[in-house]
Amino acid sequence: MRRVNELFTALLYGDQPAGWDIAGRKEVIRELKRDQFETYRAKHYVAPKTVVVVAGAFDEKKVLAQIKKTFGELKKLPAPKKPKTMEKQSRPELSVKFKESDQSHLVLGVRAFDVFDKRRHALQVLADVLGGGMSSRLFHKVREELGAAYYVRAESDLTLDHGFMAIGAGVDHLKIEVVIKAILEEMKRLAKELVPASELQKSKDHLIGNFILGLEGSDELASYYGGQEIITKKVAVPEEVIKKVKAVKAEEIRAIAKSLFVDKSLNLAVIGPYKDSESFKRILRF
Repeated sequence: MRRVNELFTALLYGDQPAGWDIAGRKEVIRELKRDQFETYRAKHYVAPKTVVVVAGAFDEKKVLAQIKKTFGELKKLPAPKKPKTMEKQSRPELSVKFKESDQSHLVLGVRAFDVFDKRRHALQVLADVLGGGMSSRLFHKVREELGAAYYVRAESDLTLDHGFMAIGAGVDHLKIEVVIKAILEEMKRLAKELVPASELQKSKDHLIGNFILGLEGSDELASYYGGQEIITKKVAVPEEVIKKVKAVKAEEIRAIAKSLFVDKSLNLAVIGPYKDSESFKRILRF
């Protein structure tokens, strides 16, 4: 379930940071030396790249003094610039890894846009309509009607200079092609039809509810505000995000689906007992 997501990002971005495994390959890890860790730490763990976030019941004066004492000696060296993520795709792409597993795992998705794009909230709602929970279209179609998946979900992942929207599923080996076709059909339907008002409202309520529940603890609050400060350098309070989600229109969702759900942007990663990928290539189109 986890590994197939790494295959998917490698398929999208290849041999560059966005396409690399987070932990790194074992061949590389085995060759790492102490001086390499020290050089990396000295270069990247510098004041301009450091954000300290505190959330909870605390004495601001005392906490600021502690932060200054603990982090005040960080080197004020210039922060290294992030290399731009390169994107290039002109046809559907496929990655299949053979494994004798109990079920097949797949991620099917498309390239999207970065986290600064004004359409990001509409894309979130689109993903929720598609596979955001037990009331979503794919849950009903793939799990309830077809009885073909153990899990199915959709989500958007947007970052500094790239992003994607993807559907992940764990499916019966014998039904994997049926599931892929069903996912593509539901994606295509979003590009043709407006999401009914009641369904749209249900997805917004689901998104907002999970968002609010996810901010109940101090650690989640710290992560929420700190993540924004690090990535966008602009902090939106929860009320702002909720307002933008509520404002998403069905027309915006259809427009995004039309723009993103095209053959040349399709990517499919699969892990399962498959030595031949030709059958997947034939069905990987809208």
